Amino acid sequence: MQLSENDILKRVRHVEIKTRGLSDEIFAGKYHTAFRGRGMSFAEVREYRVGDDVRDIDWNVTARSDRAHVKVYEEERELTMMLLVDVSPSRMFGSQELTKKNMITEVAATLAFSAAKNNDKVGCILFSDRVEKFIPPKKGRSHILMIIRELVGYEPTGEATNISEALRYLVGVNKKRATTFLLSDFVDAEADVARMEDALKIASSKHDIMAIRIYDQRDRELPNVGVVEIKDAETGERSWLDTSSRRVREFWQEEYDRCRDAMNTMLGQHRVDVAEVRTDGDFVVELLKMFKQR
Repeated sequence: MQLSENDILKRVRHVEIKTRGLSDEIFAGKYHTAFRGRGMSFAEVREYRVGDDVRDIDWNVTARSDRAHVKVYEEERELTMMLLVDVSPSRMFGSQELTKKNMITEVAATLAFSAAKNNDKVGCILFSDRVEKFIPPKKGRSHILMIIRELVGYEPTGEATNISEALRYLVGVNKKRATTFLLSDFVDAEADVARMEDALKIASSKHDIMAIRIYDQRDRELPNVGVVEIKDAETGERSWLDTSSRRVREFWQEEYDRCRDAMNTMLGQHRVDVAEVRTDGDFVVELLKMFKQR
């Protein structure tokens, strides 16, 4: 269902009120602690002192002054955050109060406001089976509200998921190292795992990537409600399931766990931390766990 402009503005305001408070009270300090000092930038030149690393000698200044000088570096305090957000059709599912789209929007908004509190730039890549939209990194509340507006109201053209394409695009548009959050339910990502791993090898060497899996209880657990027809949101394929069968319910859960564990293993091999957030869960707790591991 396409939202009206008035509905979008109301939802943006609701998301801002809810998530800005969370970022102010909880995330700002944790965010800064977890991600500070990710790079070094040139600060000044001074005379060489005993114990300085000879590799830091500035030979041009040394030649002009006849005295050895070294380059001094400092931690880069300003970071760039990139949000890679899955907007494929499966995000519209939700058996609880919030859909996966709702939860993705709230998590992304909280992270963005946390970055703003730290005076960092925030950018966003919306993707499905293609890159749908790129929002270049900028600072400021109005910029974050624009990102939230896109998360709330954007209507994708793609009908499947291609995480590898989003990762390749990230590498192409961001030359400077960025703190990157990949938000997805990872539905059907297993079909793209080979290309995803190739893209992740390059992307994780250039950027600090964290994955946030947003899932619904029914992605993993089927209720016992008899024979039901289900439809794959991304392929359109329909099938019938006898949910009264314990064997069917167990297979559904085992298959979800297998795919999740395989994806988490692959992400871990490329130094990507993973947080798992359920649509009826507390994402604050899960993100804090991930931050504390860093």
